[in-house]
Amino acid sequence: MKAESGTASRPRTSRTQRGFSLIEVMVSMVILVVGLVSLLGVFGVAMASTQTSQLNGTAKQLANEAIESILTARETANVTWTQIQNTGSGGIFVPGFVAIDCPGVDGIVGTVDDAACGLQIMKQPGPSGVYMNNCAIDICTPLTNFQRQILISPVFPPGGGLIPIATLRAVTITIQYQTPQFKVPRQYVLNTFISEYR
Repeated sequence: MKAESGTASRPRTSRTQRGFSLIEVMVSMVILVVGLVSLLGVFGVAMASTQTSQLNGTAKQLANEAIESILTARETANVTWTQIQNTGSGGIFVPGFVAIDCPGVDGIVGTVDDAACGLQIMKQPGPSGVYMNNCAIDICTPLTNFQRQILISPVFPPGGGLIPIATLRAVTITIQYQTPQFKVPRQYVLNTFISEYR
């Protein structure tokens, strides 16, 4: 009989039955981490875009509110045609960027009497989803992040005429606001024309 040796014989394994090497595991971990980090970056960009789109929507509504206020004042004859200009030209609209204040006594936004009214507040429905017109229940946000500029300028006839068209003016409303993602303020600009005739 043959004597047994002290070492056990190892079963032979083929190359296809071996496990992953440490280098293969490390490479796969690096690939997985890079994929997850890029996915987190996509979520961050999506959240920033959602916030920016909400600010863009608010800016658009504020610009529309200003032009509607000007048109309503003209339609109801609350102001004369000569008053639908900036204050430097004999009108009632304040030039330059100013805070978004509530309409003053005249009910027109962007005029001299707005500052006495105070900062405008954006109201949204509260947790119930029902608009109650009560800041204790609804979400009330002061529009401190926004500024409005209303520029009303004469329109000259095509072909380089020197005398402006007396019954037509160009209105440019610019809403400027700051977003957390950009250091430079963003702007929403609304251009239109207003005629003396209703």
